[in-house]
Amino acid sequence: MNLDLNGKRALVCGSTQGIGKASAIELALLGASVTLVARDETKLQAVVRTLQAHSGQQHDYIVADFSQPEALQQKVQTYVAAHTIHILVNNTGGPPGGPALDAKPDEFVQAFSAHLLCNHLLTQTVVPGMRRDGYGRIINIISTSVKIPIKGLGVSNTTRGAVANWAKTLSVELAPFGITVNNVLPGATMTGRLEGLIESKAQKSGKTFEEAKQEMVAEIPAGRISEPHEVAAAVAFLASPAAGYINGINVPVDGGRTGSL
Repeated sequence: MNLDLNGKRALVCGSTQGIGKASAIELALLGASVTLVARDETKLQAVVRTLQAHSGQQHDYIVADFSQPEALQQKVQTYVAAHTIHILVNNTGGPPGGPALDAKPDEFVQAFSAHLLCNHLLTQTVVPGMRRDGYGRIINIISTSVKIPIKGLGVSNTTRGAVANWAKTLSVELAPFGITVNNVLPGATMTGRLEGLIESKAQKSGKTFEEAKQEMVAEIPAGRISEPHEVAAAVAFLASPAAGYINGINVPVDGGRTGSL
């Protein structure tokens, strides 16, 4: 199985923590040069120092904020002028929780901007280089809500579904050029965002954090919450040459929790 990413450069968004950081680590282990994207330069510098460079990779970072799509695109365009990106991992923090009916219009606008629009602008920026080299992997970190909406995440459910359909459309358009587009759907993964959601659920129900967490675990056939590196393993595989004929799919990484095929 060819998992070798030597000579490839990956652009990993939201990569100073959680699944984004774990994905950057896994891609570097397979030999890719990794460019991190996030808004906190101090954290970016710290993560760059942790990435393996056993194949002589040159790791880098871009300071950018996903609440400013045009500025993000401009920074990446400048970077891409000197560096071909072969792997794009679209990943950013999810919208706040709450029922869809209670959401304000601005909440939908902000979520679509941070997820769909930023993903689209970044993809437009890196695809020319992918086409030129005949190798491209676009991997979107979304959510299992793409298959079954999650209660209490109205804005997120709506936005994630839009991103999934956008990705499927692109997968058809880009396949002739050696570029695949796939979505990784994390289930319950122990990140800062999940801890926040559990804390919110605990406060609303009058339960302790641990009680609310165990209720979540009880719904997972694997009997535990995953770690970010387990989701990142799916990202790394989809980025590899071995996954060249896998295109346009949603891959749940959820311990069997999602109740659909």
